[in-house]
Amino acid sequence: MTSGSNRRHRESTATRGSQPSGEGVVIPESTLRRYRRFSLYNSPYPAHDAGCAIDLYPATNEGRSPVAGEVLETRTVRAPPKGYADDAEHLILIDVDCERSRIDIADGDAEIEIRDDSGLVARILHVRPMVEPGETVAVGDSLGPMIRSGFFAPWVGNHVHVGFRRAEQNLHRAGGSLRISPGVDVEPVRWDGVGTVIETGDTYALLDAPAHPSPGDRFAGIAGTVEDSEADSPGEQSAESTAQEGRRVVLDGGLAHYVNGGALGRSLAPTDDRHQPVSFLGRQIGDASGRTVTWRDVDVLANGDRITGLSLFSRVGPEFGVKLVCPEREFGVGERVEVSVRESEDPIRLG
Repeated sequence: MTSGSNRRHRESTATRGSQPSGEGVVIPESTLRRYRRFSLYNSPYPAHDAGCAIDLYPATNEGRSPVAGEVLETRTVRAPPKGYADDAEHLILIDVDCERSRIDIADGDAEIEIRDDSGLVARILHVRPMVEPGETVAVGDSLGPMIRSGFFAPWVGNHVHVGFRRAEQNLHRAGGSLRISPGVDVEPVRWDGVGTVIETGDTYALLDAPAHPSPGDRFAGIAGTVEDSEADSPGEQSAESTAQEGRRVVLDGGLAHYVNGGALGRSLAPTDDRHQPVSFLGRQIGDASGRTVTWRDVDVLANGDRITGLSLFSRVGPEFGVKLVCPEREFGVGERVEVSVRESEDPIRLG
């Protein structure tokens, strides 16, 4: 495998752990805008640990490539049998041309040019491959139709999963992939927990609130508050933090049915190792180390009834709203819903 001289990669200068610290792939805004929404943490699988994979949700069922480069391999594996999903999963490996993909690799805040033969490989899942090894693709090209495999929870929409590994790593493994950063500022949107149901499915309900602050312009996500870990009064600090623009973050992931979620925003560096409480709807819901949040033992309630949780994403465009994950509770279109959070001795944990 070779890489062009115009590519940017980070040279390996130390022994790597399973989760690289500092090194990261920056996906450009121009690529993210090709999709309706994205999430770094809305999954129970280890591939998403520390935001080392990103799920991209196109407007159609075409699995559009997030990178340019040469297809190295396609592979099909068995997936857990589920009535609503395919019993096969597919992996597409692409040797990334970083310049054509407009992808940078950074260490902290510094972008680093390194040797040409390092190689960066994209691992793409949930697309039935209609491409062959040796073919060259551009950003936005169709790789094939998206599929729902048995690795999906029933409320998860079709999406393109992508992670990145260095060429010398085992390309068939997901753990130990490089950290991913979205090359776009995401606007935190405050929400009081109240909305009206505008769409329902067997396992979810979509609310009309909050409204997108700037539809068609900026990426936005539900706001949480990062508190000062040394504050004497968590309640007072929460109110103070909410008033400070730099303390608001965008919450990402499955709250709180997955173990971890994310806090996206400039106020938290990806590798900051301080543990800072995170609040939402007047409750402390987790603790952030860098941008990764470990959810506390909490329940999410909708009109007083416990539900599985919330699916939180970053979105662009006119549609926004909050997605309730609620296979245990039916809601009707037009129903007013008030979401709240409480401490729990037996929280729902799906992974």
